[in-house]
Amino acid sequence: MGKLDGLCGDKVFYYFEEICKIPHGSENEMALSDYIVAFAKDRGLYYRQDESHNVLIKKSGSKGYEEVPPVILQGHIDMVCEKNAGTEMDFLKDPLDIYVEDGFIHAKGTTLGGDDGIAVAYMLAILDDNTLEHPPIEALFTVEEEIGMGGARAFEPFDVEGKRLLNMDTEEEGVLLSGCAGGRRARVYLPAERMEISEGKGAYHISIRGLKGGHSGSDIHLQRANANRLMGRVLYMLLEKEDFSLASVDGGNMDNAICREAEAVIVFDKEKEDGIREYLMKIENILKEEYNSCEPSITISIELLKEAVFQVFTEDTKSKVIYTLLLLPFGVQTMSMEMKGLVESSNNIGIVKTTAEYIYFDNAVRSSVESRKELICQKIHAIANLCGARVEEVNDYPGWRFNPDSEMLKLFAKTYQEMYGKEAEIAAIHAGLECGLFSEKIPNLDMVSIGPEMHDVHTPDECLSVASTIRVWEYLKEVLRKMDH
Repeated sequence: MGKLDGLCGDKVFYYFEEICKIPHGSENEMALSDYIVAFAKDRGLYYRQDESHNVLIKKSGSKGYEEVPPVILQGHIDMVCEKNAGTEMDFLKDPLDIYVEDGFIHAKGTTLGGDDGIAVAYMLAILDDNTLEHPPIEALFTVEEEIGMGGARAFEPFDVEGKRLLNMDTEEEGVLLSGCAGGRRARVYLPAERMEISEGKGAYHISIRGLKGGHSGSDIHLQRANANRLMGRVLYMLLEKEDFSLASVDGGNMDNAICREAEAVIVFDKEKEDGIREYLMKIENILKEEYNSCEPSITISIELLKEAVFQVFTEDTKSKVIYTLLLLPFGVQTMSMEMKGLVESSNNIGIVKTTAEYIYFDNAVRSSVESRKELICQKIHAIANLCGARVEEVNDYPGWRFNPDSEMLKLFAKTYQEMYGKEAEIAAIHAGLECGLFSEKIPNLDMVSIGPEMHDVHTPDECLSVASTIRVWEYLKEVLRKMDH
């Protein structure tokens, strides 16, 4: 018996549970890609698996729909791998430990991968059900969406015939997305110059924990704290009070997740310990007061390390690390003037890592206006230039421009009104979707994006609504039935 047996939705939950059994973090999607290929082989369906492990599966239209133009169904097979401190989980080999509580599916101590495992489950359920009415299906499963849309970037659509695409990578039921932000990764490499220190000093580990995190696009407007940014602020405030040496600073695992935890190793004379502990408590109280409505669980802790530390950053490097963390753009930068409530541009300091040669700062820059995206990157370059760092820009992807004349949008809106007696919300999203890349690869592509209700994606609190998943499944089947009929 599966943990999701009996939840209805035809075989959607069956396939979602199967997906949860297969590790599929970004850059580790081969096993799930091969599972999808085996699925196609077992059913005699046309398939193509490319070198990047994207998979395209084709299924003929049902009776009466054979000559209808095909529709592309699309979702990504990779997930963000985040876990709570203390959770024993190897995302490279362990299955997700899922459970149902209060009508939502969760994973114990980790992200669930509803983003975008539910799209994969929907597509497999459609391909597996020969009783459904639908036009010819071209199901496209992409990889590495969460780390720069590498799969969509690499995919060559030479055997794709459809000019209509349904992306299923959103988290709000009843919202028809018809536009998204473009993005770029700006990676700052600050040379790590070090010096030897004498004995007699203590090495201490400072950690910032208890933050909610979230998706660096769709949750950035919630004004949640970023642990990397807070660490820069904590170190700056502490340096104004007491002198110390800095040995390392690290935080975050994904550039598109708001950083929940950060840590640093500092070295100072042991007789300063009580004063520094007391001052860190004051800083913690300041931050709790500032973020009392959205981050009530912020904690700053300090503990003496058992092992000695004899190498630290030079004073110049220490200052540059702290200033960079404090000054890099973070959060909402501009709001849209055309669509009320829509974030136009933002930046997220997703990863900070100390290596032997560099301190590395990974920024996820987003904007629906190309020039504003450039401006944020220019600011990052300016800070890097002042600190003697270099910047590498990668994974640039275009936005998806809203099309008010979209026939797909009209069909989905009309069907929603007929099924539920109310209008669907038509919106754009600040997060990036693969739609922008596909619109460049397939001329005149008409697109819309939908999904069931999910909360706290890209965090260990991620959950997927059972009832919403079923409703969206019924809605999806009805839209397919109405295509060109």
